[in-house]
Amino acid sequence: MVLALGFYHRGSSGEGREELEPWEVLSRMATEQELPTQGPLARYEQNLIDRINDFNDPRQEWRRLFSEFLGTFFLVLVAAGGGMMSHAFPGEISRAAEVVAPGMIVMAIILFMGKVSGAHLNPAVSIAFALRHDFPWRRVPGYITVQLVGAIAAALFLHAVINVSAVYGSNYPAAGYSDMAAFWMELILTAGLVSVILGTASGAQNVGIIGAFGIGSYIALAGLWASPISGVSMNPARTFGPDLVGSSFTGYWVYVAGPLAGAVLAALIAFVLRGRGGGKTGSGAAQGDLFTEIYQSGQS
Repeated sequence: MVLALGFYHRGSSGEGREELEPWEVLSRMATEQELPTQGPLARYEQNLIDRINDFNDPRQEWRRLFSEFLGTFFLVLVAAGGGMMSHAFPGEISRAAEVVAPGMIVMAIILFMGKVSGAHLNPAVSIAFALRHDFPWRRVPGYITVQLVGAIAAALFLHAVINVSAVYGSNYPAAGYSDMAAFWMELILTAGLVSVILGTASGAQNVGIIGAFGIGSYIALAGLWASPISGVSMNPARTFGPDLVGSSFTGYWVYVAGPLAGAVLAALIAFVLRGRGGGKTGSGAAQGDLFTEIYQSGQS
């Protein structure tokens, strides 16, 4: 038997040849690989193989895309909702609450469904993971699309319920400050955020799900000190939804170019600190550890 990426050949020379998809090849590799059946290291290795196989199964893609849609919806619901609620109920919501709440919701989202899709919630994060070779480029367009749709859905919901313009939930450069000033702020803040994400996802730190606390804390702290200049979006999708619903794209280029440039810078920083990506731990964090449990008769 000869096993090669993309093809699986079985049987004698007189039999036919079966061509399989790459994810099916990985599945066969997992089932046919002769790993020790005992010991924690063997179980850990087999567990990693099972996770990669499950993630690479295209039949599971809809779960990951729905996870990104739902997570981005909740993020924008809170991030844009703070500003819109503050406008609808003056004096009821403090600035501190507005900027801390997005960090708290990101923490919660990572904890409750990060293992499904990796909980990117942000086009800049998806691109950074792809630059690190922790996430396949072919999945980036799908992730970004559902992130944008989730942001739009959240802005539409907020506008319908609160009945104020979605522009109050978006991000704009502060009066008296240029677009370039806001751009540099978004760039450096996003570089810090994505560095935290890539760092806590790496095998070097190996902090696992505890990374959610570091990421959420960074978002809250960045908002507390830097929000007056740019609004601290750090996320093109988070600003796109309210801008589209509010029909105002004033300075929007800042919230695309700044976070994307920051993501590239963070990927370069990660390379300097830890070398090339693509390791098992980083890939698992970027892609999620999606398990599909199938009920078997006779088992509880």
